Amino acid sequence: MRDPLPADVAEVLGALLGGDDPVHVALRDQVPHLRVYGRCECGCGTAYFGVEDTAVGAAPSGPGTKVVASATIRTESGGFPGEVVLFAQAGYLSWLEVCSWSDDVEVTLAVAQRTLRG
Repeated sequence: MRDPLPADVAEVLGALLGGDDPVHVALRDQVPHLRVYGRCECGCGTAYFGVEDTAVGAAPSGPGTKVVASATIRTESGGFPGEVVLFAQAGYLSWLEVCSWSDDVEVTLAVAQRTLRG
């Protein structure tokens, strides 16, 4: 039995993989077979995935590592202190990276969640 995805990861994946893009549709099909096997220790929320690849097919994103979705993180004051980037390796979800561009604003997955909701 697999543990459910953490709520913060599931919500951000849902927002990043919305729409009818064929790559996003195939990657959404992987989410029920996804597990988080590690998180960045700095507290940013970056998550590393494992996919039960025998249960679901690869997305048509091509070989190697690809950025398959991203979103700029906005603050309530209108700043842009970072971004969240979703990677796939050989068509399988691989990791969700939280990137900071600011020394003044703490950039976390929780901040990304708020951005993607609004």
